[in-house]
Amino acid sequence: MGGHSYSYFVPYQTDHQVALDALREREFRAGRYSPVLRFIEFSEPGFFAQNPGAQHASIHGAVKAAGEDGTRSILDISTVADEPGYSVAAPLDDDEMDDFFGTAQPSRDDVEKSDAFFGAIDRGQCRYVVLYKNGQPNELFFAGYSFD
Repeated sequence: MGGHSYSYFVPYQTDHQVALDALREREFRAGRYSPVLRFIEFSEPGFFAQNPGAQHASIHGAVKAAGEDGTRSILDISTVADEPGYSVAAPLDDDEMDDFFGTAQPSRDDVEKSDAFFGAIDRGQCRYVVLYKNGQPNELFFAGYSFD
């Protein structure tokens, strides 16, 4: 079976680890992770309607219950790092930003139009992009692939 993609837009924060931690907590509390939801719909209008609530005592417990397949969600990503790796969220480098978006300050629209972006992500990894609006950081976009 191939990996399952996931993606999230969150409000911009200067500390990207804080943004990741808040996103993980939000998704855990909503129960938007496997094994609670085997397959998650990551597009609207259905995404936020999936809200069965957490079925585990902690994120760690949810990750453990998911086993080798992982949670198929951001819960599998525990930290922000400078370089891509398993269970980390890493930013795109300058060349990747130029290749995928043609700018160092992509907008949400730029990211939504880029089909090639997911090609830069390996299974069990996550990449993120700072999104701009009117020349200012506005959102963070986290995207990844599950382990399975």
